[in-house]
Amino acid sequence: MLSILTINVQAAALARAQNLLTWLLQRDDHLVILTETSNGPGTRHLLTGLRAAGMSVAHQPSLDGDRGCAIASRIPTRPAPDLTAGISLPGRAPAVTLDTHPDVTILGLYVPSSDRAPAKLAKKRAFLTTVTDAMTRLSADDRAHLVVGGDYNVISRDHQPRYPGFQSFEYEFLDALAALKLTDVHRTLHPDVQAYSWIGRNGSGYRFDYLHAGAALVPTAVSSTYLHQPRQAKLTDHAALTACLNVTPRAVAERLTTAVPALF
Repeated sequence: MLSILTINVQAAALARAQNLLTWLLQRDDHLVILTETSNGPGTRHLLTGLRAAGMSVAHQPSLDGDRGCAIASRIPTRPAPDLTAGISLPGRAPAVTLDTHPDVTILGLYVPSSDRAPAKLAKKRAFLTTVTDAMTRLSADDRAHLVVGGDYNVISRDHQPRYPGFQSFEYEFLDALAALKLTDVHRTLHPDVQAYSWIGRNGSGYRFDYLHAGAALVPTAVSSTYLHQPRQAKLTDHAALTACLNVTPRAVAERLTTAVPALF
């Protein structure tokens, strides 16, 4: 079983990062996507602590101090540079391929937020466009074994309640994922539930954090849950999202194969 968790760490300062790391290490997720990372000491503490716990980390700090995304994995990984080539903000879109059976590629995303200022809207639009283009270039088989996850900073067209201010290109990103046969895991397992991962100061809920899986992986999804404990404990301002896929690390799969004698 492959357990994946995505959590926005809200560019944690050192004290909060220490508590976040404790929470993360109390769990046994195989793979963690950290969004809204920074170049500061809090993110360094998180990534150093995850490495010390035996996890490999993919993270590209931004030279201009922009927020980013990191992937930490207990399963051996290899880089997936062909997927991320051409993405406008590469520090916000790490990608790795897991040593699983079958191979699973993970694309983590921290989509820029926007207060509707023209420059911020342009930055967000360019990022979403180049991410969509990158996924479109993949072969159908590679997309079928792709997991995309993180903080997309968009809501769906049918989000309840409806909120004004989101632009068509923001809704179109989720449409593009569906067109590429990348399926919203939580919505598939909980079709009648409006989940929220970020709660505004006035109590309004938004679903910004997602995990999408390719066509070959959707049938393997066995669970998906929004975890509000880190938000309620003020470790971050987002709920975490976790999902389990019935996918096996290659080393385990090989041991299972060799352990069963052939019957002739």
